[in-house]
Amino acid sequence: MTSESILALKGIRFRAKFQVIVPPPQVAVPPPQVAVPPPLVNVPPPPPAHFPRDHLTTFWQDLDEVKECGVLATLSPREVHRQEAMFEVIVSEASYLRSLGVAVNHFMASKKLSRMVSPLEHHVLFSNLRHVMSASESFLVALERLLGECVVIPQLGGLMLQHCPRFRALYVPYLSNMMFQEALVNKLLQENKGFVSALKTLERDPVCQRRSLKSFLVLPFQRITRLKLLMEHVLTLTEPDADSYLTLIKALVGLHKVRDSCLMKWAPRPIFLSSPLGSASCKQVIMECNEGVRRMKQIEELVRLEVLLDFSNVKLLPLIVKGRFLLHDGPLRQLTKVGSDSKISFTDVHLHLFNDLLVISVQKEQRFGVLDHTSFPGNVRVELLNASMLALPTGSFLLHLSQNHAGHATGLILAARSRSDQVAWMKMLSAQS
Repeated sequence: MTSESILALKGIRFRAKFQVIVPPPQVAVPPPQVAVPPPLVNVPPPPPAHFPRDHLTTFWQDLDEVKECGVLATLSPREVHRQEAMFEVIVSEASYLRSLGVAVNHFMASKKLSRMVSPLEHHVLFSNLRHVMSASESFLVALERLLGECVVIPQLGGLMLQHCPRFRALYVPYLSNMMFQEALVNKLLQENKGFVSALKTLERDPVCQRRSLKSFLVLPFQRITRLKLLMEHVLTLTEPDADSYLTLIKALVGLHKVRDSCLMKWAPRPIFLSSPLGSASCKQVIMECNEGVRRMKQIEELVRLEVLLDFSNVKLLPLIVKGRFLLHDGPLRQLTKVGSDSKISFTDVHLHLFNDLLVISVQKEQRFGVLDHTSFPGNVRVELLNASMLALPTGSFLLHLSQNHAGHATGLILAARSRSDQVAWMKMLSAQS
């Protein structure tokens, strides 16, 4: 069954990118008990939202109920922005759940794909993704119930706080498995022709919208990050003296705990101090928090690049490795002399330089087709060229790979966009471990 079929059973109708959801009547998750500010005199209270609706929208103020009840005239611009921020949590959760439905009902449930791998490999590939989807579904039902009771959303902090323990219990095992998951996908793509054939058939299905299996498998990591950012945005639009402000703070702490628990599986030590704040200096606290933020950004960057880098034409290697992080990346031009007149041709390439790896690729739309890769810094050496004497563009330099992905020595003449860019690249590529 497709994700649309599964969600339709619960009253959810997808006719565009986002859809407002009908919560099943038997689910009763009470909203947080926070008083809604009374409307202005002679203005009737906002009505509940009725679902399903015929039109679709990604903006709260475009809802029919909001337009018809006249509540926009009673709210300040800041409060309207706050409502939009909370509504974005709902519509983005609907989009996330729909994509999880593709991962579970299209890929994970595929009998053809499961026949190509062992039961253990199938478990490593998908882990507890079905339970992660169930948690998202429950959260979305609760969010839609809250919106259905009154179009002016009182707050989301209490609801988020209720669901954080379940998020933590389910997301931590899934994200802890990601390194093994990514390594197994690469191994199967390299060694299992039946798996490759089945996967290509599945990925060509229109339900995937030209997205790969890898892009669906990293969704939970991306969602935890985005959920925290969305709730932080809601907090910035909430008055500090509002009743919901403290609840929002607690909800954000809960989301931080989910992220930190996941990060502890990747990093050598936790982000937050295990001892009370009073026992450490302010400088130590700031340094430890900054280090935690830096490590999380490094991990998020690896997850993002795992989806974008396509190793189908070269030897596969796991990109998500503990301790790896991106140092520098950017476009360059590869120069090649062709013909008897030594005419120079140009090819646009993109370099991703990690602390232990150099990847050379060609950008294709939003992805990067990998041409070559090698370990860094051991197999990498750069040499400055006399551009004017060799009739080369300004900013040219020679990149030596003593051993590329195929085990051969090779060299590339590269040209940076500017002299400063050339200096930056040569400095980075000359770095020693």
